[in-house]
Amino acid sequence: MMRGARAGLLTGFQRLIAGALARDLCAFVLPGPDVARVRGLDPVAAGLHLAITPRHASVLLIAGPLPSGLADAAAVAYAQMPRPRAILALGAGDLAPLPPADAVGALSQDGLVAALATLRQIIAKGAFAADVTDFDAPALQIQLEYSCPMHPEVVSDRPGSCPKCGMTLVPKETAANSHAGHQPSAPQPATPAQAPHNHNHSHSHSHGHGHASQDDGHQHHDQHGHRDDSHEHKHRHQHGQDDRHDQGDVGHGGHGEHGEHGGHGSGHGGGHGGHGGGHGGGHAGGAAIAGIEAHFMSMADLTRDMPASADGLKMEWIEVPFGPFFPGLPSGLGLTLTLDGDAVARARAYSLVGGPDDAGDKTPAAFADHIAGLAALNPVAGRHLACLAVENAAAVTPSAQTATARAAAVERERIASHLGWIAGLAAQTGLVWMERRAAALQLSIQTATAHQIAERAGSLRTFLHRVPRTPLLRAKLSGRGRIGADRTTAGPVARALGLATDARRDDPIYAALGFDIVTQTGGDALARLRQRCAEIDQSLDLIAAAGDLSVAAPEPIGAASGHGEASIETSRGAARLTVELQGGRIAGARFEPPSAAHLKLVGEIAESQEIGDALIAVGSLDLSPWGLSA
Repeated sequence: MMRGARAGLLTGFQRLIAGALARDLCAFVLPGPDVARVRGLDPVAAGLHLAITPRHASVLLIAGPLPSGLADAAAVAYAQMPRPRAILALGAGDLAPLPPADAVGALSQDGLVAALATLRQIIAKGAFAADVTDFDAPALQIQLEYSCPMHPEVVSDRPGSCPKCGMTLVPKETAANSHAGHQPSAPQPATPAQAPHNHNHSHSHSHGHGHASQDDGHQHHDQHGHRDDSHEHKHRHQHGQDDRHDQGDVGHGGHGEHGEHGGHGSGHGGGHGGHGGGHGGGHAGGAAIAGIEAHFMSMADLTRDMPASADGLKMEWIEVPFGPFFPGLPSGLGLTLTLDGDAVARARAYSLVGGPDDAGDKTPAAFADHIAGLAALNPVAGRHLACLAVENAAAVTPSAQTATARAAAVERERIASHLGWIAGLAAQTGLVWMERRAAALQLSIQTATAHQIAERAGSLRTFLHRVPRTPLLRAKLSGRGRIGADRTTAGPVARALGLATDARRDDPIYAALGFDIVTQTGGDALARLRQRCAEIDQSLDLIAAAGDLSVAAPEPIGAASGHGEASIETSRGAARLTVELQGGRIAGARFEPPSAAHLKLVGEIAESQEIGDALIAVGSLDLSPWGLSA
């Protein structure tokens, strides 16, 4: 049995345990498996198991730089991991507020393999190291607040009485509201002699993404809206009632081994009802001991200001945040669901990645890298868009051969992106075989040559034929997330409604390749699945017609000046870019990502749905928070 810190040499048994730990590593990937695959990483092929919750992971694998909006959430994820735990960072740069990485490497599959070998040595030698240090994620720092048992919206930072009913305010613990003054130390590269982080975590919470615990109607979360997840938190109320909430993992608890989300709603509703009953018993017992409250309120008075459900019943609504690392949803996406029992009363989606920064004073090559980074889930299309806009501003036209090869590279990315979306959808619905197969196909396609894609087209089409005919998947998607034809949509979401909207329609390069718009009918999640499968099939034909492919690189423009615009159909819809050139350099730019309009659809497709159905509906939009304003 592991005992944590211990000075001296490893005993034989400890050496055995440490060696086993080093061989059997389970990774929680940040920002997420979707981003890791786009960046060419295959953790499973490198020898890692993948965890859907940090509590089941021993390695925090960071694939590339973490946007500042995800830094606190990453620290919370690390705090949830059991000891011994380690951080493996690939091209990540500054990790604050996380501790320094135990092993670092280049952002590539080779870099992952090399860094993982180093990490295995560190764990084998240091799993029982004596230099144990504490780690306290800033977002988990606890402060004391006071609220009214009858009016939970009344919150104060000091003791007192409720201004509405006069009851004594009850103390409770909450997550810290700010991190002012927190100055984490800069990370240093690890050496093989270093031990993995055996950090103690002094809080009594058990945190896991996908859950928010309740306390008199308030959920614990950090100041950025991240869940203070999976609290098994004990609240002591003023009447002596010990109210323990152990609701499981809303979001992960229903998974099991990638189990369906259908069970989330009923579990949450039961917990909500039990919460109310617990308070009632606590108040009655307190009255028997301490005497009747001077300002007694009837049940009618208590529920008067509460919203009414669709069935006319009044109960307390609660907000439950999901993300930014929730399986099946895009990494970096924040989703807040207001729950009325097990149904979603309101829903809102937002980006935790952050919008574009100043793109001025860049060379065309650096600008293309910049836009590719903003379009992190569609970097090839982003690079192509930047090249088009700059070339239009400079009045430079690439050759037909170059333009055709660029278009074929965008189609290859469309195939890979749609396969990545299928993998996420399969993760939500518990279809492990489909998730693994789609992820493997995505990794094999996104760097393949046109000839290699032609060789794999047969097996890919066999998979596409099977996916929409899978009975469980059809049952989960049919009728879910239906969108009205009058809504503003783009990309596969619009074409699944039967709308012939596609930026490729007026492109002469695509006309020469024989492109024609493919559409579906229905406008629900199942139609969106069929649409994306049909687009993969079409992209295979377009690549075959092109015969070759190459990722875009800017044509020479000299010291040209001017204004340029471009639009390109990415896998999620049309992205637009305008640029200003001065003396051959970018003076300014405006990037319009394709997912901006679809964020507004989240409320429509999620409201009045059970939790699991709402999450599937949101996932079916294939939102990308990258490049969107927070």
